[in-house]
Amino acid sequence: MSVDGEVRRLRTEADEPGWEVDPDDEWGLAVVATVGRQLKLRREAVGMRVGDFVKAVGYGEDLVYKIESGKRIPRPEFLDRADEVLGAGGLLSAMKEDVARVRYPKKVRDLAQMEARAVEIGVYEDSNIAGLLQTEEHMRALFGVWLPAYSDEETERMVAARMARRSIFERSSAPTLSFVQEEVTLRRPVGGKMVWRRQLERLLELGELRNVSIQVMPTDVEDHFGTGGLIEVLKFSDGTAVGRSEGAFNGRPVTDPKQIRILDLRYSMIRAQALPPRESRAFIEQMLGET
Repeated sequence: MSVDGEVRRLRTEADEPGWEVDPDDEWGLAVVATVGRQLKLRREAVGMRVGDFVKAVGYGEDLVYKIESGKRIPRPEFLDRADEVLGAGGLLSAMKEDVARVRYPKKVRDLAQMEARAVEIGVYEDSNIAGLLQTEEHMRALFGVWLPAYSDEETERMVAARMARRSIFERSSAPTLSFVQEEVTLRRPVGGKMVWRRQLERLLELGELRNVSIQVMPTDVEDHFGTGGLIEVLKFSDGTAVGRSEGAFNGRPVTDPKQIRILDLRYSMIRAQALPPRESRAFIEQMLGET
C-alpha cells in the first residue's frame, strides 16, 4: 500500500461503521471502557506517547484515542498488535473474546448464549428464511429494506451478530436442529436472482448435515396450524426449555412447562403438515433449477 493510501486508511478507519458501542448496553460499555483503560495504563507504564504508539501499531491517532476513552470497539487484530508493541504478554489479546461479544446487540447475545446451550432447536418461519439459515448476502438484503431504515452501524452490528450465531453448525456436541419454512419464503427473490440462488444452495448444503432437518410447508395446505406466525423452541440438557411465538403469549419468550407444551404441540402439527425432509430437498432443488 502507498503512503497516501495508508494515510487515508488511518484517517477513515475510526469512522468505519459497526464498531461503535451501543449506548443502551451497560455491559458492553463497561467492557469497552475497561479495555480502553487497560490499554492506556499499559501504554503509559512503558512510557510510550500516543504518537509513538500510533506509528508502532499502524493505526490512526483518532482511532487510538477513541479506543482508550471507551468510545470505540477495538478490532481483534488491533488488540494483538497492541499486545505485541506494549509487551503485554497476552493480557490485551486475552480481551478479544469479551470485546467480540460487545459488537452484538444485547438481545442477540442472549439468544446466541441460549442457542449455544441448547440440545434441540425447532423453528417455524412464515415470513423470512430462518436467521440461522441465511447467507450473509440474504441478511444484508433483508436489513436493507427495513423501515425505518437502519444506519450502516446498526446493519453491520446485526449482520455480525447473525453470522456469529451460525457457529452452532460447527459445535462438537451438535444440537438437533429442525426448521419448517413456508414455501413463499423460498420463492421470494430477496436481494435479486443470484443472492436468491445462493440462499437456496445454502439450504441444500445445511440440509445434508445429519443433525439438521429442513422442511417446506406448501402454500396449498388448507388446514394450516401455522397461521399464528413464527414459532421457536429451544430445549436444554437439564430438561428446561424456552420458546416464543408471534401468535401466543403476546409474543414474549416463555419458560413455563405448560406454555412450552402448547408451542411444542403447534410445532409438531406444523412439521406433520409440511413436506418430509427428502421431499423438501427435492422441492428446493426444483426451485433452484427454475431460477
